[in-house]
Amino acid sequence: MAPVFLVAELPFSETFVLDGPEGRHAAAVRRLGPGSELVVSDGVGGSAACVVESTVGKDSLALRISRRWHVPAPALRIVLGLALIKGDRGELAVELATETGVDSVVPWRASRCVARWDDGPRGAKALARWRSTAREAAKQSRRAWVPSVAEPVSTAGLAVLVRESALTVVLDAAAPSGLTDLDLPADGDLLVVVGPEGGISDGELIALREAGAQVARLGPTVLRASTAPAAAIAALGVLTTRWR
Repeated sequence: MAPVFLVAELPFSETFVLDGPEGRHAAAVRRLGPGSELVVSDGVGGSAACVVESTVGKDSLALRISRRWHVPAPALRIVLGLALIKGDRGELAVELATETGVDSVVPWRASRCVARWDDGPRGAKALARWRSTAREAAKQSRRAWVPSVAEPVSTAGLAVLVRESALTVVLDAAAPSGLTDLDLPADGDLLVVVGPEGGISDGELIALREAGAQVARLGPTVLRASTAPAAAIAALGVLTTRWR
């Protein structure tokens, strides 16, 4: 299949030059040349199939658009409230969640998180890695919509999102009910909350429940915080109309 490259916005004309980092990747890394086919996407539903007409220098390509299309946003949006995970396992969680269809990721500063994102350069760098991971995973999985990755929130901030969502599910392996026992909405935001490896504290669980969250398990086994989001999102894809 034709590789996907992201642009800030789709051009109005039928010909344009793909330059910058994406143009460099297409020309120098992927070595696409005249006659090669590719897809450009604006990350918010719009895509265009293109053919390379010529190379422009070493890191740009002149393209001609052959077809345009738009994928509407899903009626039911899946929002992932993900506790901060140490090291590259957090990026793995974002990557897998993006590939399985998450629409937005909200980093959560849970009390038992080993990782600590401060408000300075280190925290900004960690957030940038999550955003870059979502962007690259969306390209790899050929998604028309690139998931947003929000600024990190506290438990109080997460509770606000719980109150605004159509349904919030807090994943807990010890919960008596499973995802299949819930009355899932047809539209709006479905917030899925995944705690840190050390688990969600009693106080946090009470706060989220008081805001309206329901607690459910995925299945009979315990998944890591890096893999549980993707498993939940895939299950919701089948249990709702998202994958139909």
